[in-house]
Amino acid sequence: MSEIERALREVDANLDTAVADLLELISIPSVSGDDASKPGIARAARWLDEALAGIGFSSRVVETACNPIVLARSEGEAEGGNRLLFYGHYDVQPVAPREAWTHDPFAPEIIEEDGARRFYGRGASDSKSQLWSFIEALRAWKAANGAFPADIVIMLEGEEEMGSPSLGAFLEQHGEELDCDVAFICDSDMWSPTRPSITTQLKGLVHETVTIHAPNADLHSGHYGAAAANPIRILSAILASIHDEKGKVTIDGFYDDVIDLTDSQRKRWRALSDQFDGSGEINLAGGVIEDGYTAIEAMWGRPAADFNGITGGNQGPGGRSVLPGSATARLTFRLVAGQVPETIRDRFRKFVSDRVPEGCSVEFDGPPGNAAVHLSETNPFLVAAARGLTAEWGQPAVLKGTGGAIPVVGALNDGLGLDCVVLGFILESDAIHAPDEHYDVERFHRGTRSWIRILGEIRGGATA
Repeated sequence: MSEIERALREVDANLDTAVADLLELISIPSVSGDDASKPGIARAARWLDEALAGIGFSSRVVETACNPIVLARSEGEAEGGNRLLFYGHYDVQPVAPREAWTHDPFAPEIIEEDGARRFYGRGASDSKSQLWSFIEALRAWKAANGAFPADIVIMLEGEEEMGSPSLGAFLEQHGEELDCDVAFICDSDMWSPTRPSITTQLKGLVHETVTIHAPNADLHSGHYGAAAANPIRILSAILASIHDEKGKVTIDGFYDDVIDLTDSQRKRWRALSDQFDGSGEINLAGGVIEDGYTAIEAMWGRPAADFNGITGGNQGPGGRSVLPGSATARLTFRLVAGQVPETIRDRFRKFVSDRVPEGCSVEFDGPPGNAAVHLSETNPFLVAAARGLTAEWGQPAVLKGTGGAIPVVGALNDGLGLDCVVLGFILESDAIHAPDEHYDVERFHRGTRSWIRILGEIRGGATA
């Protein structure tokens, strides 16, 4: 019996225990970005540290300026020579609005539903099931074969859902420990419920907050509405001018450095477009897609500017007729290859500043951005991962892009020179970041089995 076969049998035999442990992890309220949730963050970090130590890793909780990172390494050098980094994040999004949940977000249990054994909870899909799938696969491999399949480093972050503010400093301080041949990032989705995928390119990201200030504080709109500056009107007009009627961004120089899609990319992505039905349950009606591009090409391969929130003036239940003293909007810019985050930020700020009327002022704020990341589709670790996924799911793994950004990918790529293989088993229907987030036992099981096959491919063994 091969190493892969022995490890797969161990995964199958231990499924109930692995799921029970996963539900215990999900029950820990490890919400990042909320001081009231610090005890849950600390508890989750300790729980994972103890779990990793229990299966043979040298593990420790490393404190940062914000939330701790769990850092673990296999003891001794494994045969085969590869050194593999596995990344996951144990922090979760807030649950608000709590009243929208029909299941307790931190009391998961197995429910038979729609022909599946499903469990609900914050972090069920994003991303505790993801990280637990590779930890369980590593445990099973060692239990079945007596040693880990390679020299393994595990990094579990507690700040991903709040933008990873401590990650850069952590990588600088622990770069030598994290020096590996490749990083596997298990925080992505499948192409469909039955077909796996690997994300080969991610968009960059710039967050911006812009506030327009009038020369006065709030005023009576009846007295001054026809004469005084209204920051909501000013801001709304500026935001509306960022796109033309064809969906293109009008900021001067926004597209100057864009590296457009290659002919081969467009051919492959247009073939996938034939299978694309509007991103699962998401209705794209009313949206605007840039001329000359399909929805997939626009989402994966074209830069975008989006409005995430706007506020100002009366936000209460009453009819307070106020002319606001200020108005604020939050935006994100999704970047593609060639675009530099700080250049895009500077061009946006000039675009806004040039349109603020005399007497008013503008204030900007935003954390450092990250650039787009591409991984060569001929990378040997990506090729091995694709073979392993295909062997488990019975369909070729889709090599795709994403409109999202995973900050750690850029940080590992830029800071440590690590290629990152990004994959995972999330579905659009899992309600990530939303009420009633959920996952299912079968997908966790097959995700774990997928990691066994990927590890086997890296070691050069035949798939079972």
